[in-house]
Amino acid sequence: MASNIVFHPGSVDGAERAQLLGQKGVTIWFTGLSASGKSTIACALEQHLLHLHKFAYRLDGDNVRFGLNKDLGFDEKSRNENIRRIGEVSKLFSDASCVTLTAFISPYRADRAVAREVHDKSGIPFVEVFIDAPLHVVEQRDPKGLYKRARAGEIKDFTGISAPYEAPESPEIHIKTADCDVTEAVRIITQYLSDKGYI
Repeated sequence: MASNIVFHPGSVDGAERAQLLGQKGVTIWFTGLSASGKSTIACALEQHLLHLHKFAYRLDGDNVRFGLNKDLGFDEKSRNENIRRIGEVSKLFSDASCVTLTAFISPYRADRAVAREVHDKSGIPFVEVFIDAPLHVVEQRDPKGLYKRARAGEIKDFTGISAPYEAPESPEIHIKTADCDVTEAVRIITQYLSDKGYI
């Protein structure tokens, strides 16, 4: 980073913004294998929160790669940078008192820890939600045919097949989508946010 950059604070601090908007910013970080249900649950949660008149926005792994991260591949170094950038962007959204939903495979514990640390340093809550589905379940779902292509060797560095996924060791919320439907998942997360005073 250049040495001549100085942070310019705004005229509104976080407490005033939260008071005026009637909510606190928080990042809900969904992690799990492809086809585990991350984006489906995040979409449903975003809609539910908006119907509750809460300021919420979803950042999705595939969608972000059309713009902000279109220069990144899927090798380990690119995945690290992908998650680093999203950690920073989600922190900015949450600093604006948004309930920020991120749906990314984010396969490495160390990368998720970096994203959490960025939030911790800014005093912004970070809630890791492990969307847990066994490999045989996600392979059966496989709506995009990605696992089949990875098994055939058509896709390199595919998480769960030719690249590792490191499951969270102590997520704030653990949802097993083989046993829990979308409605129940949204209820569980919403209840957590309410209990913590975020919404």
